[in-house]
Amino acid sequence: MTQTLSGKVALVTGAARGIGRASALKLAGAGCDVIVNYYNSHDEAQSLCEEIRGMGRKALPVQGSVGMADSVQEMFDAIREEFDRIDILVSNAASGVLKPAMDMKLKHFRWCMETNAFALVTLAQHAAPMMKQGGRIVALSSLGSQRAMPHYGFVGASKAALESLVRTLAQELGPQGIRVNTVSAGVVDTDALSHFPNREQVLEEFAARTPAGPRLTPQDVADAVYLLCLPEAQWINGHTLLVDGGFAISG
Repeated sequence: MTQTLSGKVALVTGAARGIGRASALKLAGAGCDVIVNYYNSHDEAQSLCEEIRGMGRKALPVQGSVGMADSVQEMFDAIREEFDRIDILVSNAASGVLKPAMDMKLKHFRWCMETNAFALVTLAQHAAPMMKQGGRIVALSSLGSQRAMPHYGFVGASKAALESLVRTLAQELGPQGIRVNTVSAGVVDTDALSHFPNREQVLEEFAARTPAGPRLTPQDVADAVYLLCLPEAQWINGHTLLVDGGFAISG
């Protein structure tokens, strides 16, 4: 890969697996040093860092929960010991409770909103001051932000809130040269999908109704993240980029 982002520093949250891992590798391949955030996946994060270093880039593993403000503060304390700036923030880490809305409690709603939506604000508050020459913030969303999906109501609500916050941050941070956008992915068969009680049904429906093909990979989503980080995307701001092969337009 041509190193179109050579010398940039990227922070990817939830980077140890799935879309986060693919995004970290894509950005490293483009020339970025990468800060690898993880929560429980220590071994996977260390392995990813070794792979990135093997590409000739710096890699820093940083443990922390993006849904907890104190933990985010500790993350950035560790980051500032190694880096004096951040150019790219990929807000990918997410969590949630997969149940019918009628079975949900307030604690479930708070957990989804704090981890999937408000975390973006907390991360941006720390990262933006380190984006001294401008930067890119890319948040990962999903089709559940716009579509009703079984057992996904609270997660979907948090993703809808995330997309709204992206628009707000795009407006507030735009004058500083920081562009804030969303990549909303279709159905990707990652570890996260294994927790869906209707996983096979979701995969089958996506495959049957996607004009571009039956299988969307983490690498496909990472490609879209990369596109929004390119210099040519300077005038894309506050946008939600759908990466679903045409699923959303297929009825």
